[in-house]
Amino acid sequence: MTSEPLHPVAAPSRRTVVAAVGAVGLTFALNACGSEDEDSAGASGSAGTVVAQTSDIPEGGGKILDDHKVVVTQPTAGTFKAFSYECTHQGCPVTGVSDGAITCPCHNSRFSIEDGSVQKGPATKPLPAREVSVDGESITLA
Repeated sequence: MTSEPLHPVAAPSRRTVVAAVGAVGLTFALNACGSEDEDSAGASGSAGTVVAQTSDIPEGGGKILDDHKVVVTQPTAGTFKAFSYECTHQGCPVTGVSDGAITCPCHNSRFSIEDGSVQKGPATKPLPAREVSVDGESITLA
């Protein structure tokens, strides 16, 4: 019967452990950032979905569609636009559309229903546009 001498196994160094944890974290981060299934505008799966009927959107106004995180407007008869519903100042959801403007309740920023541009701050960046198409009476996020 032979026995091998016991040799202590060296524990990994602190540097090795930190590097391994960092590599795992980086892998997860890159995997999440590289997903091609995400909508580029940040919507939650709304692309290609009918979100409203043209009759739902008043001329010279708009409607906030919380379920799709968009505001759909009709600045002039038959022209439909869509924008993210998150204010570019601090990310609050906008809550109103009146007098040609989309309004944020948090700090009273106002955005144009025509192009999402800032009409009144504190926001300094326009609402990001979303692409919409109209087929008959249906408004679809592209």
